[in-house]
Amino acid sequence: MNKKELVDAFAKKASVTKKEAETYVDAFVEVVSEALSKGEEVKLVGFGTFKVQERAARKGVNPQTGKPLKIPAKKVPKFVPGKELKDAVK
Repeated sequence: MNKKELVDAFAKKASVTKKEAETYVDAFVEVVSEALSKGEEVKLVGFGTFKVQERAARKGVNPQTGKPLKIPAKKVPKFVPGKELKDAVK
């Protein structure tokens, strides 16, 4: 499902216009992005948790040259599904 399909489904489910639904979806993405950029978690009980995870520095290999290289530590966004979402997917 892409963004357009998500907006269409949201509009139908919430009985709002597609323009309003797109505004809500964009707002949700913006709010979650801002929270993660501040290092905060966003917990939606039953759905899941959006959080920031730190990846440690590690060694890698350049696939073109075969030379070893160092991959620096960094922070990455992560989504952990909740129990209800996991059960719905089974």
